Amino acid sequence: MPRRPLPLLFAALTLTLAACNSGNRDQNDNPPPVPDYQQTHPTADARRLQHRGEASFYANHFEGKKMADGTRYDGDSNVAASKRLPLGTKAKVRNLETGKTAVVEIRDRGPHVKGRVIDLTPATARSIGIDREDGVAPVEVTPISVPKSQGRG
Repeated sequence: MPRRPLPLLFAALTLTLAACNSGNRDQNDNPPPVPDYQQTHPTADARRLQHRGEASFYANHFEGKKMADGTRYDGDSNVAASKRLPLGTKAKVRNLETGKTAVVEIRDRGPHVKGRVIDLTPATARSIGIDREDGVAPVEVTPISVPKSQGRG
């Protein structure tokens, strides 16, 4: 009499174990989602908009006032003002003296002082090494994602 039950039993056991392990995937199979600004690859327009200049702080009296996009200014947020970048742009700001960087979202227009390219919240400015005593620092502003302009496809 041939011994067929053993191979069938082995096959059934293998299938059962495989089914039990299918819900326990390795964590590397499904990495955590990446924030939107990292998923968006810089376009030619975004690279063209990279620039250098001086960054400054928003003045304290802007707290709670409406910005160009209609939202209220919060000095602890990561918003920024730029004359050059479209509203809604996410950009990396790098302090050229310290090398520290921060990601900001352009929600306002300004700065309104010659030679300055971006106004940062006090929280963001401190995070990249700009203090109130100096008030300004040389920076490089690199767009990470630029919103599609309305009316264009």
